[in-house]
Amino acid sequence: MTLFVLVRHGQTEWNRVERFRGRADIPLNATGLEQARLTAERIAARWTPTAIYASPLQRARQTAEAIGALTALAVQPHQGLLDIDFGQCQGLTSAEARGRWPDVVDAWYGHPALARFPGGERLADVRARGSAAIAELSLRHPGATVVLVGHTVANRAILLGILGLGDDALWRLGQDPCAINVFEAGERSYVLSCLNDTCHLDALRISPPASRP
Repeated sequence: MTLFVLVRHGQTEWNRVERFRGRADIPLNATGLEQARLTAERIAARWTPTAIYASPLQRARQTAEAIGALTALAVQPHQGLLDIDFGQCQGLTSAEARGRWPDVVDAWYGHPALARFPGGERLADVRARGSAAIAELSLRHPGATVVLVGHTVANRAILLGILGLGDDALWRLGQDPCAINVFEAGERSYVLSCLNDTCHLDALRISPPASRP
């Protein structure tokens, strides 16, 4: 079995104002950097990872680098952890996107399995590459502990896969900024032991926003 510690990146300004982020390469804000530091302390105190992989996007890399600094590990980029491509909706608020593509946005929040963003992707595309990443890294690191840093949609899609849930269950799983999820991956089975844990952020005296875009 491979133990995966799956982390969502910290807060960005686009999380704070709820814009569709997707492939936009935006950095963590001050709150996000502090969330990343506290997450790194929690992981370094609880686990001894042998590898760290992150989405190539800056917000995930910054979060992963904070973890790497306390575990003496280099961060390795992995395309399988990339966020969904929101296409022409990227950078818009939900209200702005709904004004242009109401059917797409309504489907995203009501029946995400059916949504396809103009010029972008479907949730099934994100789930397929996330599942392939878990299978690949399980074979590469048998019996090890591996940290992954991704995004709200990418992480939820991975978790849907390991739980055997349909894509329309996307919003039934919480995934707050710098949340920690823990699961074991065997040859054909998974065991989830922790979901959306943010207790390490209590020192910030805030409740990280549960964002959907």
